[in-house]
Amino acid sequence: MKKVTILFLILSLAGFAQQNKKSKPLPFSTKNRMVTVYTSADSTNLRLSKTDNLQFQELKQPLETQTCIFVNPNKKYQTFLGIGGAITDASAEVFAQLPVAKQQEFLNAYYSKDKGIGYTLLRTNMNSCDFSSDTYTYIENGDKDLKTFNIDHDKQFRLPLIKKALTAIGKDATLYISPWSPPAFMKDNNDMLHGGKLLPEYHQAWANYYVKYINALQKEGIPVWGLTIQNEPMAKQRWESCIFSAADERDFLKNYLGPTLKKSGLGDKKITVWDHNRDLLLQRANTILEDAEAAKYVWGIGFHWYESWSGSEQMYENVGKVNEMYPSKSLMFTEGCVESFDAKKYQLWKNGERYGKSMINDFNNGTVAWTDWNILLDQNGGPNHVQNFCFAPIHGDTKTGELIYTPSYYFIGHFSKFIAKGAKRISSAASRSQLLTTSFINPDGKVVTVVMNQSNLKITYNLCIGNTATEVTILPNAIQTLVY
Repeated sequence: MKKVTILFLILSLAGFAQQNKKSKPLPFSTKNRMVTVYTSADSTNLRLSKTDNLQFQELKQPLETQTCIFVNPNKKYQTFLGIGGAITDASAEVFAQLPVAKQQEFLNAYYSKDKGIGYTLLRTNMNSCDFSSDTYTYIENGDKDLKTFNIDHDKQFRLPLIKKALTAIGKDATLYISPWSPPAFMKDNNDMLHGGKLLPEYHQAWANYYVKYINALQKEGIPVWGLTIQNEPMAKQRWESCIFSAADERDFLKNYLGPTLKKSGLGDKKITVWDHNRDLLLQRANTILEDAEAAKYVWGIGFHWYESWSGSEQMYENVGKVNEMYPSKSLMFTEGCVESFDAKKYQLWKNGERYGKSMINDFNNGTVAWTDWNILLDQNGGPNHVQNFCFAPIHGDTKTGELIYTPSYYFIGHFSKFIAKGAKRISSAASRSQLLTTSFINPDGKVVTVVMNQSNLKITYNLCIGNTATEVTILPNAIQTLVY
């Protein structure tokens, strides 16, 4: 009996060891991996163009004089959710004015991985925003019980475009909603514009409003993944805006919005707080996430890039600090665009570089998703009911019916076209400050490394993994994606 028992234990341990051996991932190897290089560069015709096929060679020790990008696929970090842009009223109205052939080209350009740049993330506005042709809500004035609630306004332009986008994306689509302001009567300034605050007596009614809107969208066949509580809650704007201090947002979430969504069967919707600039990111995160009752409802923290109007002093490190303090919460870039529209600057390369620099830094600081602002605007940078005209990656000229692709489109595409949902960010670092880099490993095992050359010089560098490397040349003021 003892011999049988001992034999059984030996066999069991052997089986366990074998099972453990099988489940252990194989170390990353560059053997038989080709490196395909895609490039976009200033003062050239290169736009997401395939420019090289390279192979790894042995390189045990780089020299001090060599410029290198060091990638370690064995060091994994956050899981990638997606990249995309906002479908606003303005975007949908411009889309509706394009010729049918151009509408299809546009949908392919954004939402196809093969023909375009593979967007999977969508944001849309609940009630009007500055990029609406007018100010509106979904209820009649004074209807605190929401008996008149309907989304007929959105059915003309915005919902049809959202549905086309969702169809084009397929199963990887992720859509979330953001309000710019409650109805005027719910606020202390009786105005949807110019800031103001939500009156205490309407906290529950406003929480119910989110439920009504999410249910109305889902009834239309539009699945809602999540929501932000308030767009830019510390900004008093001349357009739709509403002020929520950190304590206000915390208390509204834990006492009204969180419980109301849960009670209504929408507890699975991902709630993102803040949705404003990186400068006050830590204070907002600390105030809300240190409160256990509020924190339990929070999926993540959203942020914008407008803390520096020059675009030169972005507070990227604040994103990393929040990631260090609250690793169980996700970070999502929820809005950014180039302001002060000027049609003469459609092809200004620096506009694209702003995207590349921000995306690399944000991802390296733990960001899981990145959302641009309007996906489409007209030849005037609108429509916009308060003349806050801006750039979009693609503009549609409503007079000629033509689409205008800006550098921003291609810079975003160097990430969105190649990084797949579910990818893991991996370690990636440059040996020289002229180069910025980030890397991901996709679920299929392919690695995507993005390299941006901030200098006006052509640079040759080694892409180094372990004791192997391949030599790559990047043009001045260029961005590259290396897939291997």
